[in-house]
Amino acid sequence: MKSNFIKIAVIGSNSFSGASFVDFALANNLSVMGISRSEQPNDIFLPYSSNTHKEERFKFHQLDLNNNLEEMIDLIKKEKPDYIFNFAAQSMVAESWKFPEQWFTTNAVSITKLFNELKDCSFLKKYIHVTTPEVYGSCSGYIKEDMTYNPSTPYAASRAAGDMSLKTFVDNYNFPAVSTRAANVFGPGQQLYRIIPRTILYIRQGKKLQLHGGGYSERSFIHINDVSDATLKIALEGVIGDTYHISTESTITIRSLVQLICDKMNVKFEDCVDIVDDRPGKDDAYLLDSSKLRNDLGWKDEINLDRGLKESLSWVDKNLASLSNLPSEYKHKL
Repeated sequence: MKSNFIKIAVIGSNSFSGASFVDFALANNLSVMGISRSEQPNDIFLPYSSNTHKEERFKFHQLDLNNNLEEMIDLIKKEKPDYIFNFAAQSMVAESWKFPEQWFTTNAVSITKLFNELKDCSFLKKYIHVTTPEVYGSCSGYIKEDMTYNPSTPYAASRAAGDMSLKTFVDNYNFPAVSTRAANVFGPGQQLYRIIPRTILYIRQGKKLQLHGGGYSERSFIHINDVSDATLKIALEGVIGDTYHISTESTITIRSLVQLICDKMNVKFEDCVDIVDDRPGKDDAYLLDSSKLRNDLGWKDEINLDRGLKESLSWVDKNLASLSNLPSEYKHKL
């Protein structure tokens, strides 16, 4: 019997954003094919692992965009998903200076190969390209989606190259793609090397957090559930060829964010932080104007920073014994 569920494929389904979106999609009656280069070794980082619909509407395939593209395309052509969401990328900024060619291989070359294959898939209603505001470089004031690219790191340059490549496929082949650029995402299940879970975990472990450049860079932190909601709305209602910013309407410096976490955990900022030199190419601010998404598609964020931090703190405390035995540093995968 033919399923009435919308079928989607999620590439990068074991990333934080991808796994959170899988969980959100299952909760919204979608049938999900997850694709990721490696199995996640711990269910703590997979929000969808406990989803009650996982067994009936989710199937995982371990495939690497760089090394298994042919098998990935064969699978997509066999399953014929209505929508493809691509969260896969080499995404660490600082480490991109060490192996820039690997960032370009994944984020520009392999992604272009993917576009070239998907452009001929007539069953595809829309391809959703999850990219980054890093392509804009450091911003002054709130910026709209037509802001000129000004990347300042190999990571940002590789993503800009992939984004420009996608535009050529949209313009020349009518490839049904939309793009999303989200502010700094956070929430339960996030990798431990990210600022919010790392700060919480270090405080619980009595370790000192290194605050690069004093923490004066400014960011918008948006809960991953709000991002997932926006991403699905963009897929279903977004205009082909358009890009949509996903962001809150408030910002905070990294220093103030860490101070806020310290306050919630009843510890002194100066006891928990060491100030160190800034990272090369670090941008001072990403301030995204999300009015297009709000006005055109009727989206709004629902989970404020205070509530989201309480959720992240609760998640760390609930899993503290297990998390304390896991590495808190980023581990590069070729």
